[in-house]
Amino acid sequence: MHYLLFYKVVDDYASRRAGFRAAHLEHAHAAVARGELVLGGALAHPLDEAVLLFRGDGPEMAERFARSDPYVVNGLVREWRVREWTTVVGQLAEVRAGGPGGPMPRGMDKS
Repeated sequence: MHYLLFYKVVDDYASRRAGFRAAHLEHAHAAVARGELVLGGALAHPLDEAVLLFRGDGPEMAERFARSDPYVVNGLVREWRVREWTTVVGQLAEVRAGGPGGPMPRGMDKS
């Protein structure tokens, strides 16, 4: 399953993150190497949130990531949450919804 980790960052995030960026990226690359983190990055214009996509059996890996992320530990993230994301279209979709990727799952074929 896919899980989205949402960060709401502090107002001065852009100026404060430089001191923790290397440690944060090391933390993220380790999660990628474990096969947990798929994509991650900050939302732009305004730079007020970030989103990270995880793939696994449950939300715990994303929660562990957040709790030990240098950005969270050092107060650059003021709030975070994890949501399960039902992906239906694309190469990495967990539940295929018709089209070239496969048949539409039962119960989703009604208009």
